[in-house]
Amino acid sequence: MQKQKSTIHSKLLAGSAVLLAGWSVAQAEPADWKIDPEHFSIAFEVDHIGYQRQIGMFTDARGMFRYDPETRQLANGRVEVEAASVFTAHDKRDEHVRGDDFLAAEDHPRIMFEVTGFSPDDGDGGTLTGDLTLLGQTHPVELDVTINKRSKYPFGHGKETLGVSARTTIARSRWGMDYAVSNNLVGDEVALRFEFEAIRQ
Repeated sequence: MQKQKSTIHSKLLAGSAVLLAGWSVAQAEPADWKIDPEHFSIAFEVDHIGYQRQIGMFTDARGMFRYDPETRQLANGRVEVEAASVFTAHDKRDEHVRGDDFLAAEDHPRIMFEVTGFSPDDGDGGTLTGDLTLLGQTHPVELDVTINKRSKYPFGHGKETLGVSARTTIARSRWGMDYAVSNNLVGDEVALRFEFEAIRQ
């Protein structure tokens, strides 16, 4: 009787081990993550004649990427931003920024970012590299990334969610956007900030 109980116990342990191993493998596999448009903020900051740094946002963007949170490997990713969605809290200025002096949104309606690689650091982030397409020109950029949190969402969809912050600074003239650079009315350097929640698919 004791031997039978021992055999049953061993089988239960073995079965549990197999299930746990299978779960671990499933969790470790790369997955597609979709950026939640309701929790996706893209902000920019640029100098204005030295008096202040003008802050603006893009209000319409979407993105997906393939990422393994266990190995921290990022296979690919893409973000698309509607250029016409620029917002600086001033209608006349927004119209100017949408025009040919800056975004030329009618001729180049989308700003695109394609991931080319990710190098994790020793903490909760790393360096993200990718190609930024703006005004029809594509150039590489690097972003400093911080993984803020990864867990099951506490309400709503209830799925595993990744919270991310990313920052970089670009020289807009590199993409041919050189309006008011030579006379220092508008700065060449533009700080970009991305904040988003991505849902595991």
